[in-house]
Amino acid sequence: MNSIYPRIVAILLLATSLLFAQKPASWNAGELQQALKKLSVMGSALYIAAHPDDENTAVLSYLANEAQVRTAYLSLTRGDGGQNLIGPEIGDLLGVIRTQELLAARRIDGAQQFFSRAVDFGYTKSREEALQFWGNDEILANVVWVIRKFRPDVIITRFTPEIGGHGQHLASAWLAEKAFAAAGDPNQFPEQLALVKPWQPKRLLWDVWTRAISQMNLDTTGFVSVNVGKYNPLLGKSYAEIAALSRSMHKCQGFGASPQRGGYREYFQHTLGDPATTSLFDGVELSWKRVPRGEKVGKLLAEALENFQPQQPTAIIPTLLKARSEMSLLPQTHDVAIKRDELDELLLQLCGIWASATVPSPSATPGSSVAISTTLINRNGYPVTLRGISYPFENGMPSGSQPLPANEPVTSEKTIAIPADAQLSNPYWLRSEKQGSLFTIPQPLDIGLPEKFAVQPVRFFLEIGGQEVIAIAPVQYKWNDETDGESYRSMEILPQVTVNFGAGLQVFGNGESRQVPVIFQSVAPETKATVHLSVPEGWQVSPASITVDFSGNGSEIRQSVTVTPTATSGEGWLSATVETGGNRQPAHSLSRIDYDHIPIQTLTPPARLQLVRLDIAKRGELIGYIAGAGDDIPEALTQIGYTVKMLSDDDLNTTDLSQFDAIVAGVRAYNTRDRLAADQPRLLAYVNNGGTLVIQYNTSHRLVTEDLGPYPLKLSRDRVTLEDAPMEILAPNHPLLTAPNAITPADFEGWVQERGLYFPNEWDDKYTALFSSNDPGESPKTGSLLYATYGKGHYIYTGISFFRQLPAGVPGAFRLFVNLLSVGN
Repeated sequence: MNSIYPRIVAILLLATSLLFAQKPASWNAGELQQALKKLSVMGSALYIAAHPDDENTAVLSYLANEAQVRTAYLSLTRGDGGQNLIGPEIGDLLGVIRTQELLAARRIDGAQQFFSRAVDFGYTKSREEALQFWGNDEILANVVWVIRKFRPDVIITRFTPEIGGHGQHLASAWLAEKAFAAAGDPNQFPEQLALVKPWQPKRLLWDVWTRAISQMNLDTTGFVSVNVGKYNPLLGKSYAEIAALSRSMHKCQGFGASPQRGGYREYFQHTLGDPATTSLFDGVELSWKRVPRGEKVGKLLAEALENFQPQQPTAIIPTLLKARSEMSLLPQTHDVAIKRDELDELLLQLCGIWASATVPSPSATPGSSVAISTTLINRNGYPVTLRGISYPFENGMPSGSQPLPANEPVTSEKTIAIPADAQLSNPYWLRSEKQGSLFTIPQPLDIGLPEKFAVQPVRFFLEIGGQEVIAIAPVQYKWNDETDGESYRSMEILPQVTVNFGAGLQVFGNGESRQVPVIFQSVAPETKATVHLSVPEGWQVSPASITVDFSGNGSEIRQSVTVTPTATSGEGWLSATVETGGNRQPAHSLSRIDYDHIPIQTLTPPARLQLVRLDIAKRGELIGYIAGAGDDIPEALTQIGYTVKMLSDDDLNTTDLSQFDAIVAGVRAYNTRDRLAADQPRLLAYVNNGGTLVIQYNTSHRLVTEDLGPYPLKLSRDRVTLEDAPMEILAPNHPLLTAPNAITPADFEGWVQERGLYFPNEWDDKYTALFSSNDPGESPKTGSLLYATYGKGHYIYTGISFFRQLPAGVPGAFRLFVNLLSVGN
């Protein structure tokens, strides 16, 4: 057997264990018994779909905890093309959030998580379009790689190549079917075979949606079914209850779920491979008979399970150590390597080993040093000896022999040097520029991983019963939070100096200069640096270089520079380099994503600011903005000269609305702001008295009121997904299209991701539709922007995706949106 396989397995399991790198985990008696039972089960299942939230968490919970097979979910994308209900992050930042939400879900349901390199480029209506964006072979290679690395017996898809709605859904099933055959063929993607071997799964099945069974009148005779509502007394929950907790981690999508209690079944239809009749794993050897000469290990594990005592968990350790010794005599297959690592983790948990590695500050810089404090506690008192500790950024391991006393902390501290070329903290898939609709991932072994840490963990080499077992502790900063108590976050590697421009975009509506804030931060005391700024030809920045000295100035210095735009329309980037000690390097910015339900995420992208010079005219000054699911339109409006007041629920109820030149409802405001049901009559009265109300897109699901406008309109799922789809102007002389900016077809060039979404498809004759657009092969959609007069004022409903276009600096979208705001002036 090629010796590369245990190494690949170790890398895979290490990556999985690090997903839990917050407070060190301790298992209770039920979890210990669950893990014991799982040691005797050899099977595996891989669930494949397109996005975070596509996975059936009930099925994952059942597979991982009842069937007790290794279970994983492969999401082709990280969901970066969707919307965000909890904050303003979209695009790459949203992908970071959804990645962490998936990992939080997997920590609950017990499955592992994988991804491909596919970028979620937004909604698409066909499988062919999705594959065209991604490239068939590129993503197929990723799916094959994950199959060959994970080696599932059974593959389950959430969709079929024809049933699933979203084109990326359909593509995920098509790719799964192609990969099912390709993974076992050594002639397919042979470049992978230096690291993995071909693997042929037993079967591929479709996890049939419950509504599809009724809507399509499917005959479930011959389908395999499982009771995912079964109760697990060791865990104190049914698999459906676990699934609801897991599903509820998709918070940025508003997917909080209530469990379905009592028994209920999921159905699976055969797609490829050997058909199953009674079980998903028909014909799959799930016991230790799967491994040549493995029966003895299986008997020892069964003996340990039979003799497990919750009040004395260490009593079975000698039996487990015998099983571990027998494992070393077996062929070192993928299955054996996996089970040995699972057994090692169980041994550590039975001993009650607490292993932690902490640093005095969450941040360090390349070329600096940091003191790592380690703590080991042998809480159950079974004889354990510490043989050595391996630290990040160092080779070798100090040798020694230190018995660990019962329930007494054994501490040590070591100062390590961080290499000058250490990689900065950043989601690994964002470290390089994208290649079209694919993330660039230079290292093949990284493909599929959910995340990687800038600092490798500390490894404690322990001896238990004469056998070496390694405990792993991620390097973390620990503090006491006044609300949450003991808290952890991963250590991060930051540049000596970071440069932030306060916003990702500066839009100039005229040729006037503007003060642009610049924030310099450093976690390295006494740092001195010169920051050099550059702008495109025709633009000016002053000063062009700034010297910052953090000696005695704390960790942050705020200044501003003057940017003068080009005389004509144009765009480009303000970028920065940092010079320290005669070494000049491209500058990085610093941003963090901090929500209670996921670990803090640190990003260090290139320090740059998009500059856009518009040819634009505006009317009015004061805009009221009703925030919805979160967007950056208020900031964009501020940059072109508007004063924007964010309207709270109290403001909507008490403020004199007549002061506003226009009021704008943010994306999905009528899905997320419950008070709007009561405030809508007041908003319509504002329109009746001469105001302008602009409502951006909402979904028909969870509307707080059906009375969105002064006259009836009905929302639909109509959308135009191609960002360059033709936009036919239906009323070229309409005031919204003529003043203060004349809107022409050129204004619809350079748009991003899509034209719009969730358009109305029925409306009263009092509304005027201004545009018609459609994706190829579809009927025209005319509900993207509807206008009506009401009393003395103006009402506008639009599904055009201004929330994407304005933050991206699209000139035509700015000009059109300003026209909407200006119609009452």
